[in-house]
Amino acid sequence: MVSMGRKMTSQSACSWEKTHSFLKTAMGVRLLWGVALCFLAVGLVDTGVTQTPRFLVKRIGEKAVLECLQDMDYERMFWYRQDPGLGLRLIYFSYDADNNDKGDIPEGYSVSRKKRERFSLILESASFTQTALYLCACSKATVLHSHSLPAQKRK
Repeated sequence: MVSMGRKMTSQSACSWEKTHSFLKTAMGVRLLWGVALCFLAVGLVDTGVTQTPRFLVKRIGEKAVLECLQDMDYERMFWYRQDPGLGLRLIYFSYDADNNDKGDIPEGYSVSRKKRERFSLILESASFTQTALYLCACSKATVLHSHSLPAQKRK
């Protein structure tokens, strides 16, 4: 219990704790409703790109498959990985159905894209070093498309 320049009696402390508990519960309920409304709104919006499953936990050595679906008829699809404290790194990309290429970190992964709308990332044998955030993206074809990062001058 914190005293702010005057002595709190046990009765006033008890009253303060009841009020604090009520306020904490009320704020928690409001936060819960706010989060629920956000999820409902997200569910109503057609995003165009869906990645499943949303969360995945596997034992070491197990196979894992992440699916990316898009309904925009875009040719290009990408799988990225983000490790804690690092930026996005390209694993694989696809020009169109059955036309895939390796990104910057393809080791330990394979992909499949039999149809334009679906791009699967496959981890044949999950390892601890593959624990990361995985993101799928898609885009329209561009004339000057390249997965290479721009060169930078050294200082």
